[in-house]
Amino acid sequence: MDPLTILTAVAAPLLRANIDTDAIIPSREMRSVSKSGLADGLFAGWRYLTIGSRDPDPAFVLNQPAFARARILVGGENFGCGSSREHAVWALAEYGFRAVIAPSFSPIFRSNCVRNGVAPVVLSEAEVVRLAEILTADAGHTPVTVDVRDQTVVGPEGFVGHFELDSESREMLLHGLDAIELTLRSGEAIDAFTTRDRALRPWVYL
Repeated sequence: MDPLTILTAVAAPLLRANIDTDAIIPSREMRSVSKSGLADGLFAGWRYLTIGSRDPDPAFVLNQPAFARARILVGGENFGCGSSREHAVWALAEYGFRAVIAPSFSPIFRSNCVRNGVAPVVLSEAEVVRLAEILTADAGHTPVTVDVRDQTVVGPEGFVGHFELDSESREMLLHGLDAIELTLRSGEAIDAFTTRDRALRPWVYL
């Protein structure tokens, strides 16, 4: 994965509560088990005029020219609820999103974000509502900056928000690590433990 330190990009406001994984990527759009080929199905039930078509609904935020190239999504509380399908994050990532800002996330969705290089940024509900209002009025003219290193969000009209990531999630995002790569960074400690354990319990290694 590509490391994520500072992201400055257009942010799209999609201020709906309880956006579930079936809304993010409907099951009918999941035609493979790979991480590719999902971007067209992202928000398909809202993004297109009819089910199964690719006729864009001009009212949907990502179809509006100002937000068409957004890489930051601003959503409502309990973002990513519903099923645990990792395809939801894969679709967001393939479309180009590297950060989602919301008041809260489903725990499984949040974990899937980190493990796929997408920053799950938690701000207070009041901050998220204010940011969404600013973005709507600004219409994509001013980018938003998400700084994973300093754990800040900076937007138009002097907006500044602070968020917290646990040390493991922050490390994974900053260095572009998946769970296995993060574990392998402790390779020397793992080898040392194995050597000691082999001496203490040789029968385990027969």
